[in-house]
Amino acid sequence: MTKKITKIEAQKRQGRYNIYLDGKFAFGVAENVLIRFQLARGLEIDEQTEQRLIDADDVAKAYSRALDYLSHQLRAESEVIQKLKDLEIPADKIPTVMGMLREQHLLDDQNYADSFVRTMMLTSDKGPTVIRQKLRAKKIGENLIDAALEKYDQDRMVENATKLAEKQLKHYHKVPLKMRLQKVRQSLMTKGFKSDLITQVLDELEIQDDPDEEWEQLNLQASKIWQRNRRFDYRERVMKTKRSLVGKGFSFDEIQRWMDENED
Repeated sequence: MTKKITKIEAQKRQGRYNIYLDGKFAFGVAENVLIRFQLARGLEIDEQTEQRLIDADDVAKAYSRALDYLSHQLRAESEVIQKLKDLEIPADKIPTVMGMLREQHLLDDQNYADSFVRTMMLTSDKGPTVIRQKLRAKKIGENLIDAALEKYDQDRMVENATKLAEKQLKHYHKVPLKMRLQKVRQSLMTKGFKSDLITQVLDELEIQDDPDEEWEQLNLQASKIWQRNRRFDYRERVMKTKRSLVGKGFSFDEIQRWMDENED
């Protein structure tokens, strides 16, 4: 059974049209669907064609939502798929929409990965390991990640790691040198820099060691810990105090010196 298009009416929403069949409103379509199917007044359509028009319009609406999402910034394919799911786009329409976006070169995970690496390299303190993890979270393929990370050259890595190391050294300036270096190394590893590069950076930095300040810090910390352990007998008090101070990064020789100078 066929029905005749008796009226095509523009909606208030730009680019969409109402289709009337046999004098009654039937469905709405996007302009591109109207043109693709060459809809015009007087055209007769059957139930199968009507369903094709409705399906095509569902795809057109999903495509429009995807374009809106992509208009703000570059997106990975996985992000667009998740967005369409969040918008409750029918699952069977998503592959069609994704294919259309790829054909228009609006989606390209390699381009996304390249841009992501470039941005992180220039504006953040993240090393390649963390960047790789973030791209994996976006479901970017390993080969694409490898290609993108080639743009994060060694000189830039050293520069970024050095800036971070200098910042961390200032932050931990009151910590004993040994512990300070451990904390800086751990910070750089957490940010995604590899061990050999961290060693290179720390070897090249001029790290100021102030024995007087370190002794002052040891005296301050030791006095507090010694007082806190006063409930223990002398031998256990000494042992616990030494253990705490070693854990804070002070050298055993300096700790023993403090003990010798502060015997009860």
